[in-house]
Amino acid sequence: MIKLRPFLEFNRIEAGCDEAGRGCLAGPVVAAAVILDKAIAEELDLNDSKQLTAKKRNELRVQIEKKSISWAVSFVPHDKIDEVNILQASFLAMRQSVDKLHVNPDHLLIDGNRFVSSDSMPPHSCIVKGDTKFSSIAAASILAKTHRDDFMLKQDEKWPGYSWDSNFGYPTKAHRLAIDKLGPTPIHRISFKLL
Repeated sequence: MIKLRPFLEFNRIEAGCDEAGRGCLAGPVVAAAVILDKAIAEELDLNDSKQLTAKKRNELRVQIEKKSISWAVSFVPHDKIDEVNILQASFLAMRQSVDKLHVNPDHLLIDGNRFVSSDSMPPHSCIVKGDTKFSSIAAASILAKTHRDDFMLKQDEKWPGYSWDSNFGYPTKAHRLAIDKLGPTPIHRISFKLL
């Protein structure tokens, strides 16, 4: 497992931010913000959520939610994605997550190369592949992914046949075949190319 950095700069409160579900055809985009202290950042075996098994992600989620200084998760639904586009919806989800933190960060570490802040937000740094470099961003990626997966598992029970229990709304062959056969559900993103 790679060793992640706990902070970009010491002596300030940093919140890592990441999202999950940008490339999906259905469901919300989900973002998380996480503030960790140095000891917990080094204790947890964190990595980019995509590099972890589902079992490991869920184990780490419990630890992150229990041991972090503060954490928050926000969902932006499919219809808002269709209204404002997926990039803006991802930024919105991140801003909402930061706003929900119980501790105000001094600085945000954003996974990716772009972010649109707001007047009430602290300064931020965009870090490409940040979930493989910084503990707080990796923790945020794990929370965003696991919370979104849980949501899509519940939707799979409502609308069976789309294999959301395995693809979680991503554009797999089975998912596209199901859309072709069954049509889109109420939570599909109609602004996306579904077929």
